[in-house]
Amino acid sequence: RGRAVKTTRSNPATPCPEDRVDRKFHAPAPNQLWLSDFTYVATWAGFVYVALVIDAFARRIVGWRVSRSMQAQFVLDALEQALHDHRPAERAGLVHHSDRGARYVSIKYTERLVEAGIEPSVGSVGDNALAETVIGLFKTEVIHRRGPWRNLEAVEFATLEWVDWFNNRRLLEPIGNIPPAEAEARFYAQSAELAMVA
Repeated sequence: RGRAVKTTRSNPATPCPEDRVDRKFHAPAPNQLWLSDFTYVATWAGFVYVALVIDAFARRIVGWRVSRSMQAQFVLDALEQALHDHRPAERAGLVHHSDRGARYVSIKYTERLVEAGIEPSVGSVGDNALAETVIGLFKTEVIHRRGPWRNLEAVEFATLEWVDWFNNRRLLEPIGNIPPAEAEARFYAQSAELAMVA
């Protein structure tokens, strides 16, 4: 079946932020807990890598990127997309959780989190269950079903389509059999109603 690709490479000597999540992958509102991870996809042109940033509240994918290399910049690009599109309030308590992979504990990545007012959180290797679940769905629903893949562009276009479908049309049982975007819209509508009553 080919060789396995190890995506999480941690260096025990690298200082890591503390684990602020402690395997509690729940958030009371959007922009309270983001989870990040990435995976690999075999193509005819070589491996490509797909990074996702997921909001734990409704499991909405808030940022993503496809790259030919596992350099820290590509996971940083996924974070930048999430920051640009969702504009979390600075110092509002947003926690960003990842595993101990070298890209996520890099100086550049950690500095960007701090600059954006986001609390970094790092679990042990493989301790990012919700992000790994969403990546598992991505691989099952797209990568394994529609492959083999020709190149990065094919994976990137399929990822774009899947993220849109996942966020806006895929029904998720843990959030009430509705899509993530609808769960967020309901939250904001209820918050607005409560604010008007108060």
